[in-house]
Amino acid sequence: MNTSKMSKVNLVQFDKKDIPGLIELSESVGWDYDEHEIGTVMSSGKVFGHKNTEGEIVSSAAIIPYEANFASIGMVIVNKEYRGMGLGKEATQQCMNSISSDIAIMLISTEDGKPLYEKMGFKIVDRVHKYICDTYSNSNLPNRTVTIEHYKESDLHKIIELDEDAFGDKRSNFLKHRINQSEECVVVKDYIGNTIGFGLSILGPINLIIGPIVAPDAQVASMILDKLTIGHQGKLRIDIPSGNEVFIEAVEKCGFVCVSNPSIMIFNSTEMPQRNGELFGIAAQVFG
Repeated sequence: MNTSKMSKVNLVQFDKKDIPGLIELSESVGWDYDEHEIGTVMSSGKVFGHKNTEGEIVSSAAIIPYEANFASIGMVIVNKEYRGMGLGKEATQQCMNSISSDIAIMLISTEDGKPLYEKMGFKIVDRVHKYICDTYSNSNLPNRTVTIEHYKESDLHKIIELDEDAFGDKRSNFLKHRINQSEECVVVKDYIGNTIGFGLSILGPINLIIGPIVAPDAQVASMILDKLTIGHQGKLRIDIPSGNEVFIEAVEKCGFVCVSNPSIMIFNSTEMPQRNGELFGIAAQVFG
């Protein structure tokens, strides 16, 4: 451990004036957080980390608490020159200390981060499948008796309900900010006008990020994916929870390639929250 460097860093909670420094930290490890993404993280939760004596941000970790008994940790980054000093652990622990001790916490871990989280008491409970697409081919699905419409403010209450059943906790505040951030938000309605699904796309500096997608089945999830990708010429990304083999097969036919299968880890619980099987794409790894 470099004790001279350790004595020259301070653990702080970041605010919006720190966003440029957090973007630089993200870019230093090849991650693509931008102003809008970090803004949504801060609006939905808290971001902690370390600054050195020059005011440079050298570590970060974020926590997003949801409304019942669940929270998500992400954005755990340490500047390469400051690794091996325990900064990632300290920032992550500060996230955990900032919420009630009986709340279950999840995170989606890199392979490098997994040993640290295991030492902190996190257990692997599942995996998520990260898919990237350079050129998307429409799924050309047969017509269903559903309609896909652009989001209206009156749809918000039903979206929150659908997301709660699919994700396993209520995320009203996060969803409001995520919809405001989105490039596109669509809702699916059945033949009598009931809202049965929704999907969002987020335009990042590298990828158009698809998610969350909540749908009654894989076919409707694919229809949402088609709708969200219309007209986009760049790269696409979607992170798909395990157990969605039919949807995974469909997205692979559309040009997506799986690039990693990071572990989902849980603290204060032995399993994921109860879900209804209708979550086909997560919002992003930081949000769980």
